[in-house]
Amino acid sequence: MPTIVNNVETLSNVPYIMEIGGEAYSLIGSEECPGPKLFSVSGHVETPGVFELPMGTSLKDIVYTHAGGMKNGGTLKAVIPGGISTPVLPADAIDCPMDFVAMPKVGSMLGSGAVIVMDEDVCMVKVTYRALKFFEHESCGKCVPCREGTDWLRKILQRVESGQGRPGDVELMSDIADMMAGKTFCPLGDGAAGVVKGMIKYFKNEFDEHIRDGKCSLSS
Repeated sequence: MPTIVNNVETLSNVPYIMEIGGEAYSLIGSEECPGPKLFSVSGHVETPGVFELPMGTSLKDIVYTHAGGMKNGGTLKAVIPGGISTPVLPADAIDCPMDFVAMPKVGSMLGSGAVIVMDEDVCMVKVTYRALKFFEHESCGKCVPCREGTDWLRKILQRVESGQGRPGDVELMSDIADMMAGKTFCPLGDGAAGVVKGMIKYFKNEFDEHIRDGKCSLSS
């Protein structure tokens, strides 16, 4: 089963493995996912940046120790742990190891390790809308579930975010995401579906509020 691995982060580990040996390298990080990992932390933290840490480092430690905690003493609301294609985690679910095996157990993925930290003033409806604008733009259009699904999700989210949401929009988005998941040629459709499903799972109240009140009560 020959495989070519041309990921820059993976290739950069090769000289280090050759220098210290495979056995020593396997002692870094978690047993199931050994080695170091680059975590790129952005958002509402005191010291955003790129941190090289052992695989399996707690997401909570990444946010509060390495990235300096919440900016200006804010309250953590949610974290997207591995880039925009990975489902969101609420504040009470981030005490988890950041590796490829552990993250699916808490309902998300390690992904690229791009950690996006959001405080209590962030509107999760707006975040979801912006994410779906990205997925719609990046869809190559080859397969129907992704091409049509990202378009419909973006349109519904735009309606909800602008205060024109309709009763049943949340359920409609969930249905579209379910029809997309696992049915696209590449993982982009799965990523879009996962973002929507995760946001609705943990922050449905904000979607309901937008539809009920026609506006957002948050400042950003």
